[in-house]
Amino acid sequence: MGSHRRFAASGFDPGAGAAGFAVCVMSAAAAALGAVPAAAVPQDDTRAEVDRLYEQAEKATEAYNKADERADSLREEVSEAQDEIARQQERINTMRDALGSLAGAQYRSGGVDPSLALLFSEDPDDYLDKAAVLDRINAHQAGELKELQFAMRDLAQHREEAAGKLAELEKSRKAVADHKRTVERKLTRARQLLNALPDSVRAAYDRASRSGRSDMPDFAGTAPASGRAAAAVAAARSALGRPYVWGSNGPGGFDCSGLMQWSYGQAGVGLPRTSQAQRYAGRQVPLSQAQPGDLIAYRDDASHIAMYMGNGQVIHAPYPGAPVRYDPVGMMPVSSVTRV
Repeated sequence: MGSHRRFAASGFDPGAGAAGFAVCVMSAAAAALGAVPAAAVPQDDTRAEVDRLYEQAEKATEAYNKADERADSLREEVSEAQDEIARQQERINTMRDALGSLAGAQYRSGGVDPSLALLFSEDPDDYLDKAAVLDRINAHQAGELKELQFAMRDLAQHREEAAGKLAELEKSRKAVADHKRTVERKLTRARQLLNALPDSVRAAYDRASRSGRSDMPDFAGTAPASGRAAAAVAAARSALGRPYVWGSNGPGGFDCSGLMQWSYGQAGVGLPRTSQAQRYAGRQVPLSQAQPGDLIAYRDDASHIAMYMGNGQVIHAPYPGAPVRYDPVGMMPVSSVTRV
């Protein structure tokens, strides 16, 4: 996704180059004759606004991915905390039952041990103040009482922590929903603007959105940096032509970071979900030393990411309407190159 109108010349699409040359010739001729259509500037503004909306939607998509990843992590933490609370409660119930049975037996035999009286007293502190013979407390029973006290304290702490995680999870769910609405709103607006363009202009825009090659350029002489990079490159190539689906990490469709995560996942490497985190998932190298399989992050905020394939080309999931494809590495400002 993002604004990809500033394509560097790739050398791989002579048809697109010829069309661009023809447009330049006609524009120059029209300018010389003073006959530039008045509608050209508004249409250019519309295309620029569509590109801007796509870029904003991509940033919101990465924020959505981050919030969704955090929500998944919190759900696991909450589930584990609840399981631990259940185990602790069961243990406490067992301890209480055992001590209660002992108290019942002592009562039936004519007396209750002070340790058990302490357990069931409404005011244990007052009982201790008044107890005259503390040395009658059996050492074993005193140990059980302490163990019960510690268990109950741990249980209270776990319940407090779980309550905090549940509150954080609710906030994360809200963030996911907010980011989802932002993405959908911007994508809807972009589509409305495109649909308002004349058919010929919209068709030209759509052709530009598909200008990247989906077939295999000649990458002879370029080698991945490692076996896992080679496997990730092969996986990314297998995804060529699949649709852009925001918030998706495959296999039927991808957003930009989803494609990177899925491709390296096929190589047995777990990448973070967002492009911002993926840029730090390995060693930074200069663009001049990029090798196939390296991750190319774009813009200062790393809101878009692609995989370098060699010979100045990357594979990426561009934006809605543009399937996974090859494009020149210089299609947008490069912010970092990461070797996984």
